[in-house]
Amino acid sequence: MTHLLSILTLLLKIQATRSCRGISLKTQELYAVVFVCRYLDLFTRWVSLYNTIMKIIFLASSFTIIYLMRYHGSIRFTYDKQQDTFRVVFVLVPAAVLALLLHQEWSIIEVLWTFSIYLEAVAILPQLVMLQRGQNIDNLTGNYVFLLGAYRALYLLNWIYRYFTEPVYRQWIVWLAGLTQTGIYGDFFYYYFLSWQHNKKLQLPA
Repeated sequence: MTHLLSILTLLLKIQATRSCRGISLKTQELYAVVFVCRYLDLFTRWVSLYNTIMKIIFLASSFTIIYLMRYHGSIRFTYDKQQDTFRVVFVLVPAAVLALLLHQEWSIIEVLWTFSIYLEAVAILPQLVMLQRGQNIDNLTGNYVFLLGAYRALYLLNWIYRYFTEPVYRQWIVWLAGLTQTGIYGDFFYYYFLSWQHNKKLQLPA
């Protein structure tokens, strides 16, 4: 729900302000790759109606955001390409190599699922770099990134619970990627709480 709320916050920002200023298109495209690779089993493996609906929502919302940023008549002109210069090859290639070398079983779907886990851990980097360069961050953008980080941080509690209640639950790949992703958000969380505590506009150090 926290993940879903982060996406709704981003869509609200884009629709309410008719602007995607401060949002990294590269991060959105990386998340689209994550969802496509992770949800390849959408039509081959039934888990539950809830699971299926959520997968469709994440895929649809991700491509909707990309469409708005790339092709919408007025919104696309607010995208700051000059600030969004993170080279995604630096996260795509390592994630692909790790997925080929470190996975739980050898199959195309499993390797792509593992790739999505590694990639998600670092997909936020273009967004964080862009915010750091722009420094002045509007509330909706700051809340979007915070909710996105909180969703992953809350997973840590889920993993601890499942570790003690499900003896067969031992997913070290997920744990490693999740800890890495939460650590990447650490600096942002620090300045987010400082701005909230002092009721000041969120700013990241250059």
